[in-house]
Amino acid sequence: MTDSPTAPGPTDPSTTPIWKVAAASFIGTAVEWYDFFLYGTAAALVFNRLFFPSFNPLMGTLAAFGTFAVGFVARPLGGIIFGHFGDKLGRKSMLSATLMIMGVATFAIGLLPTYASAGVLAPILLVVLRIFQGFGLGGEWGGAVLMAVESAPAHRRGFYGSWPQMGAPAGLLVANAVFSIFSGLPEDQFISWGWRVPFLFSAVLIGIGVFIRLGVAESPAFRAAHQHKPAEKSTPPVLEVLRTYPRQILLAMGARFAENGFFYIVTTFVLAYGTSIGLERAAMLKAVLVATCVHLVAIPAFGALSDVVGRRPVYIGGAVGCALLAFPFFWLIDTKQTGAVWLAISLGIIAHGAMYGPQASFFSELFGTRVRYSGASLGYQLASVFAGGLSPLVATGLLQATDNAPWSVSLYMVGLALVTIVSVYLSAETFREGIGTDVPGGAPGGAPGADASGSESRREVA
Repeated sequence: MTDSPTAPGPTDPSTTPIWKVAAASFIGTAVEWYDFFLYGTAAALVFNRLFFPSFNPLMGTLAAFGTFAVGFVARPLGGIIFGHFGDKLGRKSMLSATLMIMGVATFAIGLLPTYASAGVLAPILLVVLRIFQGFGLGGEWGGAVLMAVESAPAHRRGFYGSWPQMGAPAGLLVANAVFSIFSGLPEDQFISWGWRVPFLFSAVLIGIGVFIRLGVAESPAFRAAHQHKPAEKSTPPVLEVLRTYPRQILLAMGARFAENGFFYIVTTFVLAYGTSIGLERAAMLKAVLVATCVHLVAIPAFGALSDVVGRRPVYIGGAVGCALLAFPFFWLIDTKQTGAVWLAISLGIIAHGAMYGPQASFFSELFGTRVRYSGASLGYQLASVFAGGLSPLVATGLLQATDNAPWSVSLYMVGLALVTIVSVYLSAETFREGIGTDVPGGAPGGAPGADASGSESRREVA
């Protein structure tokens, strides 16, 4: 195969080496996910008492998880707005903005008054800041993964696309590690001020993330497509992608159900469930930390595997694994044995990694360059409202309805897995297709893709 004459080559001084692009995507995404997951950990362990103290513990947890879900509702809006400008102005320009929005909101949560001092204003402010968190993260994911996927050699898109995906477990790891340190304080100190420090620490991480991202060049695929954009007024990317790729958006949404819903049950809901059956808060946090370390290895491994055998087999394998683990997961947790709890969460995380590893490249390859940010973001973020955002809330409600019997949650997990298996089965295999540049004479990305020269650019980066 030959290189596209329109795309920057590996010797182009304006092209950043792929390892640096991937590293910048990973670090920036890790910072964003730190902020987002920190809220989930606090919602499971402390927000029910600080912001909803008039309820009994279970109802307080439901209310706290309700505010957790609000962040997911805001994510599609962030995906639409940042997707529009990311497809018009570039991927890089959106990433620093999303980091700043997320960081300011997270820092402000650490300064919030509690219900005891501000009454109903406290949970209202909490919800508003959670909306800003979701809005920022909604725009973050699409830009981060496209910077990595569009800059990668064609035969390594699965591997390099998994780098920003690793930001999720890295963010979770740091969030739970920091929270674990302060949760070890005496209870009165932790409730008084200890829980705030991890939120305030976000300011430092945001500064690091923005500094690193400013040193990365724009995606070569975007620059090539931008040079050839039509002179006449074009359709807004979100409308164009809805008209051109409706099936791909729906299938991407379905593909996320098991991945997104299962993840938040295994890492967030499990904290509340474990403490409700008598396991110590610190022990549950440590179990999630162990599993997260496993996750950091599983994601790039499955991403690389998808470059060899395809996206669909790896993704479907992960969804099947989730279904098979749905009942054993709670059986192991219910033993209250440390090793069994670690095993349960780690196995769940491995199954999730099989879906999450190839997901960035899989979703990116479904759409053309001019609408790829909007298309990938819509499929990814819309599903998060119905899957990840609701899963801890639905699981808690099911547990309450069945007198704390987890079999109902297991059935819910199987249902999520079935939606994903069918959706991925109906999707086209994309790992051998080009991602194109959508320029005149080129095939649109998401169909068998070629670039402007009729061939896929396979830039090898030293």
